[in-house]
Formats: sequence, C-alpha cells, structure tokens
Amino acid sequence: MTEKKKTTIILFSGDYDKAMAAYIIANGAAAYDHEVTIFHTFWGLNALRKDEPSTLKKGFLEKMFARMMPRGSDKMGLSNMNFAGMGPKMIKHVMKKHNAMSLPHLIELAQEQEVKLIACTMTMDLLGLQQEELLDGIEYAGVAAYLADAEDGNVNLFI
Repeated sequence: MTEKKKTTIILFSGDYDKAMAAYIIANGAAAYDHEVTIFHTFWGLNALRKDEPSTLKKGFLEKMFARMMPRGSDKMGLSNMNFAGMGPKMIKHVMKKHNAMSLPHLIELAQEQEVKLIACTMTMDLLGLQQEELLDGIEYAGVAAYLADAEDGNVNLFI
C-alpha cells in the first residue's frame, strides 16, 4: 500500500483572495487523497476568527489588535483593488454569479474533508488572540508541529 501524499500550506496573508487560493488548493489536494495541513500564522489567523465579537478580558494592545483585524474570513480585504471595501463586495458578487464557493464555505469544506487547520500559538500570544475567538474544530500548535508535517510533504506552499 502506498503512503498518502502530504500537502502543507503556511497561510501568512490576511487577504481574502490569497486565503481563498490556499483553501482551494487545500480542498483540491484533499480531494486527490492528500493529507493536508494549513498552518495559519500572523494575519492568516484572521481566516479562523469567529464572526461574533469576543467578551473576553484583554489588555489595551490586545483590544487594539482585535479591533483592527477583520473578524471572520468573510470580512478580509483583497490584496489588490480593495477600494476601501468595495473590491471584496465586487469579487463576492462575481463569485456568486459564477457559483463559486465563498471563503467561509471553502473553510467548512476543508473541515469536512479533514484538512488539518492549525492556529500558530506563538502568533496568537503576540496578537492577543484566544482559543474562544477562533473556529471550533481546529488545532493549536507551534512551528515545530508544522515542520513535522512539512518534512514529509510532497507539496509545501507559503501563501
């Protein structure tokens, strides 16, 4: 029996279009029976944030980061042509017209396909994010866990 191929992705970007690319690739690899890991770090953690505001106690800097970062994958901006928030509205309209899946749906599909979604614990500490603010069913780990997956990876991407 052949070993499953592995695909690992580091999602560093907090841009809607780049996160979509990461999740499209992840879902495609999972459909081809790859074992897939997405390691979310820095601004890529925004893809895992829940939409609801947090009621957790936080310090001043943590509150500032929480207010400045988009709450949930659907509120992320575009890498180009953001146009003060109009760009994401336009791209979502075009995606709907062409029956393309939205980023929140791609994330749900990845979870259904058992893509391993990891939140970087060091970055969570730096940005003041807590587990209660992130989606259910994800894993929490440091860079060593990602490296362990990537070491045997057939495809390793940084987005």
